[in-house]
Amino acid sequence: MAAGTMASAALGASTAAVEHHASDLAARSFPRTMPRLFPPAVSEMIARACIAALFTMLSVNLVADYMRTGHVTGLLLIVGESLVVILTVVRRRAIAIDRSAVAAVLTTVSLVGPVLLRATAGETALASDQLTALMSGLGLVLVVLAKMTLGRSFGVVPANRGVVVRGPYTLVRHPIYAGYLITHVAFLMAHPTARNLAIVLIGDVALVFRALMEERVLSSDEAYQQYCQRVAWHLVPGVF
Repeated sequence: MAAGTMASAALGASTAAVEHHASDLAARSFPRTMPRLFPPAVSEMIARACIAALFTMLSVNLVADYMRTGHVTGLLLIVGESLVVILTVVRRRAIAIDRSAVAAVLTTVSLVGPVLLRATAGETALASDQLTALMSGLGLVLVVLAKMTLGRSFGVVPANRGVVVRGPYTLVRHPIYAGYLITHVAFLMAHPTARNLAIVLIGDVALVFRALMEERVLSSDEAYQQYCQRVAWHLVPGVF
């Protein structure tokens, strides 16, 4: 068997394994609902306050890094994350929402991960700031286009806030997450510490499973079923 064919087969097997394990995880008998500690309005306010606080922490660190080094890769990450705050405030009410413990954990891990990334002095970048900034810029463009296309249908926890089938969503089912992955890899290349590597691996694995759980929530929607027949790829066209 040719090397290219072997690599393609290995990639296909790995992709199938991820989807299989994600389906098992989503289908296990975790409770569909979680006991509410606060009224819905209070819970919503707490969620929005937490997102704003996490974004502030991220911004302080990366602006300080820019002032010290003049590197713009971190600033591009801030711009991408800022839309999370804006669209969370104006999002529409969900038609259906996954309140399982698994969804809560995956959402929390994937959201907290980027905020824990840190730029520190004395790092040896794996690529020039020009290259990592270009990569981060491409990821940012994808994130911005996808979020603007999604508009008020944007959410954090896996939910159905309406099916969007235009723009970047004609290429992959989760273009926002695809953009995040690009910007995270770019940031890791610019700041390749063991801490950042661990955070990116854990956070982005959670992000992939979160995407698949979102598809589970949407799977009962007839419009989404038709959409999935047209767009087969989750995150990377031709790969996954």
